[in-house]
Amino acid sequence: MSTHTLVHQAVNNSTTTGLKALGDRLFARWFSQLVYAQIWEDPQVDIEALQLQPGARLLTIASGGCNALAYLSQQPAVVHAVDLNHSHLAMLALKKAAFATLPDYQTLLDFLGSADSKHNPQRFRRYVAPQLPVAARQYWEGKDWRGRQRYQLFAHRAYRHGLLGGFIGFGHVMTRLLGGNLSRLADAANLAEQRELFERHLAPVFRHPLLRFLARRESLLYSMGIPPAQFAALRADAGGNLAGLFQERLRRLACDFPFAANPFAQQAFARRYDLTQQDALPMYLQSRHYETIRSNLSRLLSHHGSLTDFLDGCAPQSLDGYLLLDAQDWMDDNQLNSLWRQITRTAAPGARVVFRTGGSRSPLEGRLAPQLMACWHTDPDHNRSLHARDRSAIYGGVHVYSKRT
Repeated sequence: MSTHTLVHQAVNNSTTTGLKALGDRLFARWFSQLVYAQIWEDPQVDIEALQLQPGARLLTIASGGCNALAYLSQQPAVVHAVDLNHSHLAMLALKKAAFATLPDYQTLLDFLGSADSKHNPQRFRRYVAPQLPVAARQYWEGKDWRGRQRYQLFAHRAYRHGLLGGFIGFGHVMTRLLGGNLSRLADAANLAEQRELFERHLAPVFRHPLLRFLARRESLLYSMGIPPAQFAALRADAGGNLAGLFQERLRRLACDFPFAANPFAQQAFARRYDLTQQDALPMYLQSRHYETIRSNLSRLLSHHGSLTDFLDGCAPQSLDGYLLLDAQDWMDDNQLNSLWRQITRTAAPGARVVFRTGGSRSPLEGRLAPQLMACWHTDPDHNRSLHARDRSAIYGGVHVYSKRT
């Protein structure tokens, strides 16, 4: 089944009527491209929330592939990476093949870290391409809208591409036009300077009438992977002040975590990773995890389809951890309950489910069938603590649910 068909089925549901129907169709078309060249959820928080142990059996959404690889550092028995979007599975396949075939850590860091070396196309052809599955190789050797083979992205700052990369670039341009400067925050040497530069170069932009107008345009956020249903949750959380909500999310990213230890802020403000500082790299690219990830690549398996359909083919009590990203924000009640029936059936005793939400409220509360909810437990205080430590900073909540024993 094609990516567009799968995404269309995911976003079109019982709430798809009127203007939302048009928005859902536009989002499905938009989201069928490469959206995330890198994932935007913090794997360190995921690992803590799951209490991940060696031998665990995991299900995750593939997205940009970074986190699925990061989980291999904990030596799970298997990581099933599922995605509706074949572009994301191709990105994961490329990153996995790079680990398997590039000759050493420094070459891997040059290929996936800087992602702009003139040598990378040759490295792709010599090392990576022969290791790729047929569909992934066809994707990367195919041409983009410029007429350039897609693997050439890794000679042109790959993380500035994809819909999210383009959106961040648009944000930099728009901020400069409105009198601010996102890139100036990368000059900060400590948290105090980060906060001072945010107040000087970014906070005033959120008071500009044009930005306040644009913040209310939900189609503008499609490039962040935010569908109409999730936008509605953001609007509810914002109490009518979406610009204020976005300012607070960006303030967290800019001010709550040292840049030297936050790869998300590195990409948002400097538009690159700082390769001189290991803690500034995504977890999967840190040298201390290189050998472990490389030795466990065979445990990472990719699947094109929906979470619910994948789980329908799994045996009872066969999984220990589930990482749903923010996918449930897309779902109506029927889709949500269908997913959780499969999660509850396939969850081993003590299994954990971790997910993010655009708004602060868990989508399970008041929507999940009581007989399903009775099988699970969550601790709101612990969830708030996890959310406070999530360096990606763009979500309204991080939630973990544990299966009752």
